[in-house]
Formats: sequence, structure tokens, C-alpha cells
Amino acid sequence: MDDPLRIFIGYDSREPVAYHVLLHSLLRRTSSPITVLPLVIRHLEGLYTRQRDSKESTEFSLTRFLVPYLSGYVGHSIFMDCDMLCLTDITRIWDEILQGEKPNPRVCPPEAVLVCKHSYKPKTVTKFLNQSQTQYPCKNWSSFMVFNNERCRSLTPEYINTASGLALHQFHWVKASEVGTLPLEWNWLVGEYEKNPDAKILHYTLGGPWWKNYSDCDYAKDWFDERHTMLYPK
Repeated sequence: MDDPLRIFIGYDSREPVAYHVLLHSLLRRTSSPITVLPLVIRHLEGLYTRQRDSKESTEFSLTRFLVPYLSGYVGHSIFMDCDMLCLTDITRIWDEILQGEKPNPRVCPPEAVLVCKHSYKPKTVTKFLNQSQTQYPCKNWSSFMVFNNERCRSLTPEYINTASGLALHQFHWVKASEVGTLPLEWNWLVGEYEKNPDAKILHYTLGGPWWKNYSDCDYAKDWFDERHTMLYPK
């Protein structure tokens, strides 16, 4: 049997409900086994040693780059922000990457990492919990990443603990030619983009419906419906 697809989800102690609803949305739609691991900062003590910067809006702002190391630099792994909702079978990501073929760690595609390459100017100056909306090149590219772990060996704990946040989020740790492209539907920015019936993963980047101030945002009903299905299964 093929190894299950590994998915790491950034976990923030201020919004645990977001993690659990995203997890539920993944599990009930996948057609193959998956392994889902919460990326909890307190579980990384001794490995992740840097102090949190005021510009880091979540507890997993930089720990996400430990995914290849935590995967033993073997195979493929996905990282997702917790403020997302999956509307598709996550294993269909291979249809986008390998035209339906199963990933093979011994025959790696050339990309070290694949992302949705957003190019936009945020509509707001603040987001959830009144945090500043920082603008920078490659913004939100790292919120959904498919790592080809073997090709990400530069992401060592030592590098992640010392590199600047921008160097990490702007992929200075890899050649530009090795950053592959996924369709934007795999990381559809709610509130920044118009509604899209073909969106595969919704990203409540400004703030999700679990926050009072965003309870009527675009796609709020989709999230509440998923939560209801999780709490009250038929």
C-alpha cells in the first residue's frame, strides 16, 4: 500500500475550532488514506528556538518551514494554514502536479515546492484580531505549500531559527525556478477574490466565520455547514 499523503496544518491556540473544521473537511472528502498532523508550537520546544516577532500573525508563521525536516526529507508533504476549508478530495492535488500519477520519491518532479502564486494588494489594512495586514512580495504563497521534501534540505532547523521571516516566506532558500505553480483554486482568498464555484480550498485569510466580526463573510455558510456536519453527523 502506498504511504498516506502527509498533511501538516498550522495550529494556533486562539482558534482551535478552525483546525478541527478544516480537518473534518479533509477527512470526509478524501478518497485515499491521509495522515494529518497539527503543527503545534509547544510540541517543537528545543527544535524551534526563535522568539516570536510582532509581525507574526499566527503561532505557525515560521514553524511551517519545518515540514520537510519533520518529514525526514522524504516524499511529499502538504502544509496548510488552519483558516482554510477543503471542498475537494485533497489527493486530487496530484492531478494538478503529476497528471494523475502517484508521487514517487525516487523520481521527483523538478519543483522543490509548489504554491499558488497570488499577485494582489490586500483590500484592508488590518485583519482578524485587529492585526496589521503586512504587504510584501509573495504574500500568501506559503499558506498552502506542496513540499518535495528531498529538494528542500536547505530548510534545516538551524536555518529556520536564524533566517529572516521575509527570506523564508519569499522562498530565498530555493532557486526561483524550483518554485512551481498551482492554480489559484487550491488557495482561494476569501474576501480578496470574487466568489468562485470552482474553488477547491477556501482560505479565510482576513478572518474566518469563527470570529464574531467575520461571521457573515463570503463563504461563511460553507464553513458553518461543515461545522454542523462535524458536530451533528447523520
